[in-house]
Amino acid sequence: MVILRHKLQLAFIVIVSIALGLLLPSFYKAANQAMGISKDVSTPKISLGNTDASFTRGDEKMLTHNSLQRQHLRSSRPPLPPSSPPQTHPCTCGKGSKLLKDFIPPEQYEELQQQRAKEWKQYKERTTSVLSKPLYALPNSPLQYPIQGFTVQPLQPTLIPGLGMYAETRNSYKVVLKVSRGILNVVKKTTEATVEGEGSSTLTVESSKPHVINELLSNVSYTSAFYHINSGDLATFQFEDDEVVFPIAIKRTQMPILYKMGKDISSQVTIITKTFLRYPQLNKLIDSIRLFYTSVKIIIADDSIEPQKVSGDNIEQYIMPPSQGWFAGRNLGVSQVTTKYFLWVDDDFLFTKDTKIEKFVEVMEAIPDLDLVGGSVKENRFYFSLFYEEGDEEEGGCLYRKSHGHFHTLPGYPECFLADGVVNFFLARTDSVRKVGFDPKLQRVAHSEVFMDGMGSLMVASCSGVSVGHQSNSKTNKEYMKFRKPGEKDKVSKNQLHFSKNYLKCVKWG
Repeated sequence: MVILRHKLQLAFIVIVSIALGLLLPSFYKAANQAMGISKDVSTPKISLGNTDASFTRGDEKMLTHNSLQRQHLRSSRPPLPPSSPPQTHPCTCGKGSKLLKDFIPPEQYEELQQQRAKEWKQYKERTTSVLSKPLYALPNSPLQYPIQGFTVQPLQPTLIPGLGMYAETRNSYKVVLKVSRGILNVVKKTTEATVEGEGSSTLTVESSKPHVINELLSNVSYTSAFYHINSGDLATFQFEDDEVVFPIAIKRTQMPILYKMGKDISSQVTIITKTFLRYPQLNKLIDSIRLFYTSVKIIIADDSIEPQKVSGDNIEQYIMPPSQGWFAGRNLGVSQVTTKYFLWVDDDFLFTKDTKIEKFVEVMEAIPDLDLVGGSVKENRFYFSLFYEEGDEEEGGCLYRKSHGHFHTLPGYPECFLADGVVNFFLARTDSVRKVGFDPKLQRVAHSEVFMDGMGSLMVASCSGVSVGHQSNSKTNKEYMKFRKPGEKDKVSKNQLHFSKNYLKCVKWG
């Protein structure tokens, strides 16, 4: 029975061999014609002593042609764009823009220009990463590698996921992996491959078996050589003429900051206001708040010249040095918030039945990406978009604020849309606004500036259906009105600040 089974197996192999001998010439001829080869190739020989097919010259010609074809593709493809960032160019100031250098005294201009150039350089160094460098994936590559999402802790060894090499048959395979800000190691080794460069920035792996190469590549670890909380590296992965680059993000994990939110609004929101010489208006605001929200904490930042005590349940009044200004008071108020959100109101606002803080909270909770959502003040739903062109290193950027400019609506909330800035009545995520802050140098002329400073950091929306009233008798306060309108000095100081702090060439308020 055993002899008979072996004879049957041998007969089957012979039959298959004959069939392949008849079919393969046609197959190879068709394949070569499809690839542009008109010359016939010889029939591959089949080794009956081994179940693996061993190809001879005809197949080698095909492999050689494939390799030549790939080389032709490489040589004929258009050149890649430069990997370095593009050169900057001066931005264009639109009609009606203010040239900020015109607000700088001539005798101070040169020194100030040098100072801001130095600050700009340091800012770019802090905010520009090696991961900002453009990377391009080459066509028809036999290399597999991570293109996004590979993040390591500083100084901690981490396996590089997804490395692989899938090439045509060769006698030997060699891959090279290089990094510039770290070291490479192989966690699990084998005697079937040669590994060079462990513990250095260049690792070479060579073997005659591709599966051994891939097994070793799955055990390659990267360790950053320097401590930095938010940096990166670029790894080069090479096999013969194929070379690819992939990013490695080096980032310290941030500690989460979470809030315990109850079901009642007082555990979710704190109301903040800033007051200056307007106690009658402030008391009316507080009375209107308590009509609708009896227990929500109210924080008052007070820089009045002669402070008066404001009393009431769950009210915190913080007395500041006199006349510290609008944004300094906001900073103080936000610094004392212990809830997840705060609601900003002016001291001459009035709560009405349409002042629905819960609606703001609903939107913010439904869309965690949001940092701030604004409403309307007495039917005035003011909002704007910002258009910023960075410009060159010498003159700085150009900024245009477009009133009533906005972007698309929020998913699930057609009454809300995204914008860059909103009216002076908004609910904000406490931690997000603290990171941006309010510049205390802006004392009397300030609103858009916090949104300018928060551009790219704060996700802002404006919603209809939530509004607050406005007291009409604010102007009867004669003492307050002496300080109400900023003088020319304040306006000049604001433009000088934009020139030096924001590295702006010009600003247009639309």
